[in-house]
Amino acid sequence: MGTESGCAVEKQSLCTQSFGLLTVHRELLVSQVKNIQCVLDNLVHSGFFCTEDAEIILRFSTKTDQVRKTLELVQSKGEEVCQYFVHILHVQTFISDTMAFIDLRDHWYSEEMSVPPHQSKSQRTLVCVTDPVSKYCEKLHRELGQDTKFIISYAQSEETLLDKIYTDTLVELVNDRNESLGYLDNLDELFSDNGVFNQDAETILILGDAGMGKSILLQKLQNLWSKREPSIPVKFFFKFRCRMFCVFKKTDKISLKDLLFKYNCYPDNDPEDAVFKYIQRFPETVLFTFDGYDEIHSDFDLSSIPEVCSPEQKTHPLLLLMNLLSGKLLKGSKKVLTARTGTEIQNKVLRKKFILKGFSPESLRWYTTLHFKERTSQTLVLNQLEANPHLWSLCSIPLFCWIIFKCFEHFQSVYDNYQLTDLYVTITDVFLLMSEVFLSRLTNPSLLKKSSRCQSETFKSCREILIAYGKLAHQGIEKTRFIFSQEEIMSLNIAEKELHLGFLRPIGHYDGCGNPTTFEFVHVTLQSFFTAFSLVADEDVSCKDILKFFAECEYRKARHFPRFPVMSCLRPSKMQDKDPFKNNEHFQFTNLFLCGLLARTKVSLLEHLVSPKMLKKKREILKSHLSDSVKSHLKNLPRFKSEQEGYKVHGMPNFIWMLRCIFETQSEEVGKLTAKGISADYIKLTYCNAYSADCSAINFVLHHCRKQIGLDLDNNNINDYGVKQLQPCFSKLSVVRLCVNQITDCGVEVLAKELVKTKIVKVLGLYKNQITDAGAQWVAKVIEECPSLRILKIGCNKITSKGGKSLACAIQKSRTIFDVGMWGNNIGDEGAIAFAEALRNHPSLTNLSLSANLISTEGGKSLAAALKENTSVQIFWLVQNELNDEVARSFAEAIKVNTALTHLWLIDNKVTVEGAKLISQALSENKALKEIWSQTAQSLPSAGLNKRPFTEASDAGYPALPRGDSLILPFVYLPPGPISSPEGRLFEY
Repeated sequence: MGTESGCAVEKQSLCTQSFGLLTVHRELLVSQVKNIQCVLDNLVHSGFFCTEDAEIILRFSTKTDQVRKTLELVQSKGEEVCQYFVHILHVQTFISDTMAFIDLRDHWYSEEMSVPPHQSKSQRTLVCVTDPVSKYCEKLHRELGQDTKFIISYAQSEETLLDKIYTDTLVELVNDRNESLGYLDNLDELFSDNGVFNQDAETILILGDAGMGKSILLQKLQNLWSKREPSIPVKFFFKFRCRMFCVFKKTDKISLKDLLFKYNCYPDNDPEDAVFKYIQRFPETVLFTFDGYDEIHSDFDLSSIPEVCSPEQKTHPLLLLMNLLSGKLLKGSKKVLTARTGTEIQNKVLRKKFILKGFSPESLRWYTTLHFKERTSQTLVLNQLEANPHLWSLCSIPLFCWIIFKCFEHFQSVYDNYQLTDLYVTITDVFLLMSEVFLSRLTNPSLLKKSSRCQSETFKSCREILIAYGKLAHQGIEKTRFIFSQEEIMSLNIAEKELHLGFLRPIGHYDGCGNPTTFEFVHVTLQSFFTAFSLVADEDVSCKDILKFFAECEYRKARHFPRFPVMSCLRPSKMQDKDPFKNNEHFQFTNLFLCGLLARTKVSLLEHLVSPKMLKKKREILKSHLSDSVKSHLKNLPRFKSEQEGYKVHGMPNFIWMLRCIFETQSEEVGKLTAKGISADYIKLTYCNAYSADCSAINFVLHHCRKQIGLDLDNNNINDYGVKQLQPCFSKLSVVRLCVNQITDCGVEVLAKELVKTKIVKVLGLYKNQITDAGAQWVAKVIEECPSLRILKIGCNKITSKGGKSLACAIQKSRTIFDVGMWGNNIGDEGAIAFAEALRNHPSLTNLSLSANLISTEGGKSLAAALKENTSVQIFWLVQNELNDEVARSFAEAIKVNTALTHLWLIDNKVTVEGAKLISQALSENKALKEIWSQTAQSLPSAGLNKRPFTEASDAGYPALPRGDSLILPFVYLPPGPISSPEGRLFEY
């Protein structure tokens, strides 16, 4: 025992010194230290080793022999050198957390060794991290910072610092049913747990229309990571554009290692693949971004290629991408995928989902100040945008805003007194202007100064160039190709100086070698524009061929299938299309630009480029096709009949595209024809991704309607400027639903002024916008002055007691109001007291929701007292307030005398079992009440009462309510699900 005790003491004494540590753990160190080069670099840098020492060690052929020799030399130089050696291992293990030393954390350092060892005064404590993993991380940070520092702008020779021009866009978090969960405050929230609907998936999807800023958002994210600014806990950041996967041939095969390093940056001095081994071992330290999933094009069957789960195995790059996104490879890594709106990807592979909504009005003002440095220019631009709502709406899309601002800046520098108001308002006009600016580079700008601008002369002098670019774009769009070789470009006689006008940009890195051998249009919408130009101006394109892309965009139910054709577990049982990645938005834009180029307003421009006879014939063919398409499309849209609202037609996103095309023609005749073809009484365009500029297209048709019509634009992105553009058609609308559309008091004021002119509105939906008390006063004006108004939904806004009193006062005066939804405001007791006054003896109000409005005892008692004198209200929601047992007593008294109330919801209040018992006792005197919902129902006596669990309103597409139990009177049958009003509509907010 004495001998054993003495040995233990001796061993403990040895371990208190660094020399002893190296002796005791020599075998472990020899087996676990993977990178001796890092240790040698620091020992030489500190002066403890000379260069000759390092050279002697590196002559040994095996890693273990190199470690043994290092330990011998370190211990031979004394305790101070041993201390520094231990310090190097400590820093590498606990601070840099690299592959070279990470195994020592579990095997060597005990809990007391998790702090740096004692250091002598002479010791150099600075440790340089030189292992391959750390050096590669630094290289990634550095190269990603260089790649993302600038935005390639307007011309290839111009660059703008990302930090000086980047402006946040609206990024909306949605659930698996695309219902809004709010907006992001910063990019860090992309990776939070908020909004996750599939914990097992790893891919974050960002959707958005063309030009909404998906690529720039990823560039900002990459740039922030390169500067270590966001709290993204990853060591490795690999960026890819999905378009690159179109370059590979069917026979190409690469491994995961090739994909990571050949198409990003390669690790230096890593003969043992330490970086790749670290990535395989710790996939959670890796973040991928894949930009533009919708731009993938594949004309072969991926099902013929075996699935790959091994990171070492080579396969087709496209299948490699699919394996990464689905988690078959590098399970645990983070992925951010962007795609255009409408791209169908199964939720089973998605962790969470976002939708880009473009610039908010505040963001657009900020972007203007960043783009125009002089205060006078900023004021000029903002004033002119405010004067033109449609132009402002176009500028809410970052791509179009960039084009418009750069063109305005260019023409201001070339011509005197150029105004934004000189622009037309269609998207075609914007791209014509952009092309004019690019082409003007072939002319000496000094000769144009103070001269008159002639767009037709510019296009006429550059006709051959335009035709050549049109053919190039046309060839690509036909085959869904967005990348072109230098040989293809040269075959169309595009000269070197014409190649650098700005229409194309080199993308040589797609070949993995950095050679500038491939090109792409600066944006896919520009390629669509040139394709449309080719259809119009190229004499080789027959008149009938101009319509070929319309066939690609026709609405067919059979063509809707999951668009994530990866593994057998994700692939639909039967593919219904040859190309599983097919997306038609580039066809849609081509059709849109074709309509714009063949508009009557463009005849004077194009008659110098196309024979008048052919131009006329192509215009007639397009006009005839649009007429037939409108009739056919409207006839085939889903429709159903409502007793209260007549025939409803549910427009799909493709219907929005059709309206855009009609607006682009600027043909009143086609607009009238479309309006005439609308036989429905109610048009539903919810979740169609309509933005504010689309309201001009909607108005272009609807203001021609000869009868009253209902319009439902819920859950889109139209904001105040969309409301302004809808002004002319409000005189036709009996139903106006604009819920979840970012509308503020400014938009409500415009809306209210129009509605009170005609006084025909019956339904007004403004749920979940940004309306405050000022806007509520305008809505109150509508209630007072529109005798036809029966339904008002204005919940989930920012209305307080002041606005609540205004609305209550107006409701009290209305003799026709039937249904009022105020869910989720902040009217408090003052507002509740005002609503109580409105309830007393009200002749028509049947449905009322004051849920989630901070109503407590005083307000609750006033409402209960008002119910004693009310004979109209049947459904009353007071969910999520602060009602207590005292209020429950008042409601019990009201229930005894009120014979009209049939449904009362009191979920998520402060009512206890005592309060619920009072209500239960009152039921014996009320034979009309069918249902009471209370979270305390399970505590009540069951005699005479049936129970069923609460069915969440979210099952029908509405926000979930707190779960509780319902008290149902005997022998009354209630179907499962949310309660419906007598009109058959779900009782909304």
